[in-house]
Amino acid sequence: MIDLKALQKRVYANKVAKHFNVTDIYMEFCYAYGELAEASDAYIKKMDTVGEELADVVLYLLGLSEILGIDLEKELLRKIDINEKRKYIQQNGVNIRLEG
Repeated sequence: MIDLKALQKRVYANKVAKHFNVTDIYMEFCYAYGELAEASDAYIKKMDTVGEELADVVLYLLGLSEILGIDLEKELLRKIDINEKRKYIQQNGVNIRLEG
């Protein structure tokens, strides 16, 4: 299993070492959004870089989590538990959440 806490610290250390942004939170969200757009574009164009672009998205999320002091591994596991317990029905081909 991957140790996301260690990866967060590693990503943050690399950002600091390379003098990348670690203070402008909004900018980091924009960069993450940009990387997701690049992944989507690569997928649409059937390029072989989709995985690399998705990895860039994750790197920004790990870095943001470390900057903000968020334990992303803990949050992911908590959110997976929540999602697994949610109930849905389909209406006209659309999932409608019933609770939670």
